[in-house]
Amino acid sequence: MLLVSAKVGPFKSINEPQTVPIDTEVTVLVGMNEAGKTVFLQALQKATDALGEAEYDPINDYPRKELSTYLDQHEENPSIVAELTYRLDDKEIAELNSVVHTHLKPGFEFTINHKYDNHLMIVLTVDESPVLASLVATEGLSSDSRAAIKNARSVRSIPEILKEVSLTEEDTAFRDGIEKRVAATQWTSIVQWEVWQWLKPRIPQFLYFSEYELLPSKINLPDLASRIKNNQNLEPKHRAILALLRMARISVDEFTDPEGYEKLKARIEAVSIKLTDQIMKFWKQNEDLDVEVDIKQDPTDSPPYNNGSNLYLRIKNRRHRVSTPFEQRSRGFIWFFSFLVWFDSVQQQIDAAGQGQLILLLDEPGLSLHALAQNDLLRYIDELSAKHQVLYTTHSPFMVHSDRLRQVRMVEDQPNVGTVVSNSVSGSDPRTLFPLQAALGWTIAQNLFISKHNLLVEGPSDLIYLQALSAILEDQNRTRLRGDIVIVPVGGLDKVVTFIALLGANGLKLAVLHDYRGASEQKLMDLVKEKIIPAKMLLNISLFRDRKASRADGVPSDMEDLFKPEFYLERFNKTFGTSVSETDLPPGDRIVDRLNRYIDKTGIKIRPSGGFNHYLVASNFAANPPKELDKDTLKRFETLFAAINKLL
Repeated sequence: MLLVSAKVGPFKSINEPQTVPIDTEVTVLVGMNEAGKTVFLQALQKATDALGEAEYDPINDYPRKELSTYLDQHEENPSIVAELTYRLDDKEIAELNSVVHTHLKPGFEFTINHKYDNHLMIVLTVDESPVLASLVATEGLSSDSRAAIKNARSVRSIPEILKEVSLTEEDTAFRDGIEKRVAATQWTSIVQWEVWQWLKPRIPQFLYFSEYELLPSKINLPDLASRIKNNQNLEPKHRAILALLRMARISVDEFTDPEGYEKLKARIEAVSIKLTDQIMKFWKQNEDLDVEVDIKQDPTDSPPYNNGSNLYLRIKNRRHRVSTPFEQRSRGFIWFFSFLVWFDSVQQQIDAAGQGQLILLLDEPGLSLHALAQNDLLRYIDELSAKHQVLYTTHSPFMVHSDRLRQVRMVEDQPNVGTVVSNSVSGSDPRTLFPLQAALGWTIAQNLFISKHNLLVEGPSDLIYLQALSAILEDQNRTRLRGDIVIVPVGGLDKVVTFIALLGANGLKLAVLHDYRGASEQKLMDLVKEKIIPAKMLLNISLFRDRKASRADGVPSDMEDLFKPEFYLERFNKTFGTSVSETDLPPGDRIVDRLNRYIDKTGIKIRPSGGFNHYLVASNFAANPPKELDKDTLKRFETLFAAINKLL
């Protein structure tokens, strides 16, 4: 069962309800500090908190500017705060149909409305006809009962209908069974109620993790046992240690057994080994580390650590042959380690209770991690997403997969509106977009010296179009760009010389694909003359716009000219909310140039500096790829990819 959309609000800074599509694997909420990313996660957590600790409270959660007005109606008419829509997979639908005798179709969805009084309103539609048909076919029913039931419009009406029939013993048993089903609920539709009873225990629960459940270096076990026994408030460090003990399957009471040290020590060491293996699977910043967990007394320590046994958590560095208290490690390592322990513990609790699956809500994961360590964390999140949907917030470019923009949701705090969550980059504040742009740049830099085959292009929009069209052609089993070729945007032709010198010095093979302005580019010709790059490795767009063109007489062309003008204008209009048609544009060969001249002439203000942002149109294309493209466009890109593959 998957969460497919969440409509949240009003809730804290979310003044107006926001419907957010949820990715089947990972959803990334990107935005500046205080934009409302955490608010969105908290709204989900309180809907169905896996730990049972969070619930809605209008005093704390309802937007303050409307709170007084809302409280007047809260008791009688509590507002909906979260509307969550789930979709069943084919296996679940088959099982549900078998149990309830329904005929639910593939892709069946239902919605749960969560109210501020923490009550639910279930929205699901189920046809009772298949269930009624199965009841008519019940073995042993008399012909009179069958005939009567055929006239029933609902399961609830069957006992009343059978009052007019002379019942056999089998008929009476059948009626009693139906009456028992009717008595179980006040719902109008018995079948909908029974479907809901099947769904209810399988609904995913939300598991929220932030900076608060971090493990300490030591904890006093008698003090911990006393807090649990006397129902004292547990601090985050106590809950974190309890999570560690659950991994070892050790209860606090076992520490009171004076002869149980060896047994406890063995289990603690087992956990130490497990933790070392688990964290080293993903932590690649320093692989010479061991986790050490120990239990011992220290009467010389300060209270409460001088009373009874303490649990110590240390990290040993095999390279330097020293160990240090856990809290002296880097903040990033502490977060990563604590999360692994916490999640493993909660997963055990959920599995033991037989509860539904989990949806993980991670608030700014890896905030203190180095960029490469954040990449390690992304690998771990990808592994988690194989079993659990993951939603996480970030404003770090290193926590965004540049090839998965479909998973990104932009979060902004708009004046007089409040928090707005959107899956469109169009119109987003440049400061909000920065992590996406930086992620793209990071991917480029990351790959510069990894691939032996590189294609230099002028800008990031070229990269996006080439990747998107390659994927579309691959889906059609047609020629795509070879997987070992890395596309490198260089930021304009003036930077090509530097990039070629940089890449060529590393013995890497490269080609250049550039826009054509109607004449040979002198800077590129100079590179050929100096034998820095062969002429055959320089490709211009016009060669693929018009296959009859030579390298010297092609039509001036940009990457965007490989699409039909009307298609590009359609994407342009969707991106900027305009309604420009080709007849509005001045004549010319290049659609981008024609649009810029049209914008200058008409005075349309798409951006303060004039013209328009090509990257936003490309991003819109990548985030919402067309279901189909005309055959000429596909052929142009296929020919382009074939040429590049051959060169490299």
